[in-house]
Amino acid sequence: MSTEEQNLNNWQPRPLPEAITLAGRWVVLEPLSAASHTHDLWTAVAGEDQVWDWLGDGPYASEAELDQALAAKETGAAARFYAIRVNTQAGSVGPAVGYASLMRMDPVNGVIEVGNVLFSPALQRTASATEAMFLMAQYVFEGLGYRRYEWKCNARNLPSRRAAERFGFQFEGVFRQHMVIKSRNRDTAWYAMLDWEWPARKRAFEAWLALSNFDANGRQRSTLQAVAAHLDPDVSS
Repeated sequence: MSTEEQNLNNWQPRPLPEAITLAGRWVVLEPLSAASHTHDLWTAVAGEDQVWDWLGDGPYASEAELDQALAAKETGAAARFYAIRVNTQAGSVGPAVGYASLMRMDPVNGVIEVGNVLFSPALQRTASATEAMFLMAQYVFEGLGYRRYEWKCNARNLPSRRAAERFGFQFEGVFRQHMVIKSRNRDTAWYAMLDWEWPARKRAFEAWLALSNFDANGRQRSTLQAVAAHLDPDVSS
């Protein structure tokens, strides 16, 4: 189904993201709180300044500076931030090891972006990171009813571009000289996922995240893109 085929006669503006908790098997996302998460995040990224390379802020010289930045994110109206905490093998919820936000919110048209994604080394390239992105997409499409979910990044940020494609976002083009970030030009690569594409993307996420897709050492048996291609070959690329 294309956007031209959608009947929007009864379309209504969508609600803004709320300060809610999103829980999965691997991770829990909860509203970012400087009081609750600063120490955890500082511990997770201290000495790992490269995690800030493509973000608009950071790195921070002290835990106190990070605390001020997180407090501003927590109270700001431009984005809703969620801390990412990994479930432990003992069944408890571990410390925060990253965060992500829903931003550039356009509820009138049902458009929203996932951005300001900070994955500490402990979270990078893990099933937990993938599930965090799945939970946010599911909330956007099923919880909030948005029509378009965007992913944007510096066109030179190849890991972010690969992640967008892996998660099922479709590349739409590059906006040249789009922004100035940290005194550097940013050409922005645009990706998006649409509401009518979400059911197929969801099936792929759920199949990939299933325990049967991981061996005894936690290694994936099939990649997310391979799973998507197998389940829905017409929409997996």
